[in-house]
Amino acid sequence: MKYLFPALLISGTALFAQSKSENVVPNENLITENIPAIPKSLNNKIKKYSESRGANFTAIHPNGKELIMVTRFASTNQLHHLSKALGNRKQITFFDEPVNSADYEPKKGEYLVYSKDIGGNEFGQLFKLDLKSMESTLLTDGGRSQNGGMRWKKDGSGFYFSSTKRNGGDRDIFFMNPLKPNETKLVLELKGGGWGINDISADGSKLIIGEYVSANESFLYMFDVITKKLEPITDRNEKQVVQGGAKFSKNADEIWYVTDRDNEFARLASMNLKTKKISYFTSDIPWEIEDYSLSKDQSKIAFTTNESGLIKLYLMDTSSKKYSEIKGLPVGLINNIEFSDDGKSLFFSQSTFDSSSDIYRMDVTTKNIERWTDSEQGEMQKSQMAQPKLIEWTSFDKMKISGFYYPAAKSFTGKRPVLINIHGGPEGQSMASSLGSGNYYTNEMGVALIYPNVRGSSGFGKTYIASDNGFNRMNSVKDIDALLDWIAKQPELDKDRIMIMGGSYGGFMTLATAYEYADRIRCSVDIVGISDFNTFLKNTEEYRRDLRRAEYGDERDPKMSAFFTKIAPLNNTDKIKKPMFIIQGTNDPRVPVTEAIQMRDKLKAQGNTVWYLEAKNEGHGFRKKENVDYQRLAVIKFMQEFLLN
Repeated sequence: MKYLFPALLISGTALFAQSKSENVVPNENLITENIPAIPKSLNNKIKKYSESRGANFTAIHPNGKELIMVTRFASTNQLHHLSKALGNRKQITFFDEPVNSADYEPKKGEYLVYSKDIGGNEFGQLFKLDLKSMESTLLTDGGRSQNGGMRWKKDGSGFYFSSTKRNGGDRDIFFMNPLKPNETKLVLELKGGGWGINDISADGSKLIIGEYVSANESFLYMFDVITKKLEPITDRNEKQVVQGGAKFSKNADEIWYVTDRDNEFARLASMNLKTKKISYFTSDIPWEIEDYSLSKDQSKIAFTTNESGLIKLYLMDTSSKKYSEIKGLPVGLINNIEFSDDGKSLFFSQSTFDSSSDIYRMDVTTKNIERWTDSEQGEMQKSQMAQPKLIEWTSFDKMKISGFYYPAAKSFTGKRPVLINIHGGPEGQSMASSLGSGNYYTNEMGVALIYPNVRGSSGFGKTYIASDNGFNRMNSVKDIDALLDWIAKQPELDKDRIMIMGGSYGGFMTLATAYEYADRIRCSVDIVGISDFNTFLKNTEEYRRDLRRAEYGDERDPKMSAFFTKIAPLNNTDKIKKPMFIIQGTNDPRVPVTEAIQMRDKLKAQGNTVWYLEAKNEGHGFRKKENVDYQRLAVIKFMQEFLLN
């Protein structure tokens, strides 16, 4: 017998080790509760879908022939150098934290200034990267301040930038020579967190300053660097008008900008600064101007339109004001448009349903388009990537709501379960993009995906984007109820197997749907979601608080606070009947981790099925690949247990 007990102990240890080795082990930064063991076989199966990457450019060299681009080869996005079309990408930053933006010094391009935060806390700090020594130098305070929005002086002697470092809540304007960061000066003290620099004049004497109040309201100002005077360009008393993206024209008394003044959609316009006369140039396009870029010689403008979640590219001559669409581009999404300094090239990033984002160059004269990157899609084949269909349904008040529907693979028969994925914002927008790793749901699980653009989404005009504000908050939740009705009418979809998932404001929508329509869904996944607007507004970072009050309502108003109390998922947990998965980043500055914890604890206390995943090194959503991979596996396991069965 004395030999039997050690043998049993050794055998048990071996069995435990074997069992552990057969399952995915969460890394040391992940806090998990109630998530069952995930077999490595599932991880192996999904690798076909989880190894894709994309590419975006962030800076064009002054010579117009080289780029700094962003892509991921390890855990996080990093900066890479690219010197020709489809050339070798040379990685130049190697951090645990992602680096997603950088600017060249504008004269010789001898160094970069880039931004990086820690653990997703969004307190972006500026660094100088010498491209000869590859040495990085911290330029800002390194503390709990946000720094960014750089605008370089044309002579390269320094840049203006915005920062919250004075008190953490107000966003002021500073000037820095990155070769002498200790001499950084505060040039304009402001009140509020929505301020930023739109443009700098050619002689460096004036800045166009923008004030963002909400998705429905913004204003423009002129700041004289010499006299220190800030003068309004637009009327501060004119409410509910968007006026932004301003740039100096080649005419001294004129600016270009984008505004929805006197129109449902934002148009490209110019304003005479003396007479205040406004001229509109895209009135015949019944869609939103998404973005635009002005060439350095100010002779050309490239702009994009957002047409129900598809992006089109146009080129305009600023003298004649004539423009035309760039033909021959695949249908998809276009962003990050920028001219080279010589005006000969227009660089942009594009993605489609069957490819992630890649970089392209257009010859401005010939309109020929050249692909500069061809990002790997892992083992996925284009034929295996779900193609979105634009769908539309009618909500309770006859408002038309739309979204994108990705059908399950044709190899699956019978009525298919549905995952409804709701975007954040709330002024975000779901677009006709690639599902990426989400193709696993359609191809391997036979799950159809629907990405709705409920009221409050951007891209559909200012009436639509404002239709969920304040006391109208729950009308957007009713849009999901109407979508459930639409699903019930589709012969290929199973109305009895529906999962709701969403992030940020989409997380609130997920939680609200879980209590409002508990009998119509199977389960829910809440990612960095708001569980009570009262506690959210109290605890979100100070620089965001007034900006969010403009959208959601002011919790200091007793009537609004009472409304928030009434609709809070936290106060309606008794109506939540189905399993819930809550996912959160510890360092989230937008929706604090307390929103997730209080929801988790209350659901647990009343005996609900609740899974919980928290990442100690993440913020508002996961960015590190090892965390993203585990989250994906856990969501699939959750779907297997509660949606498919």
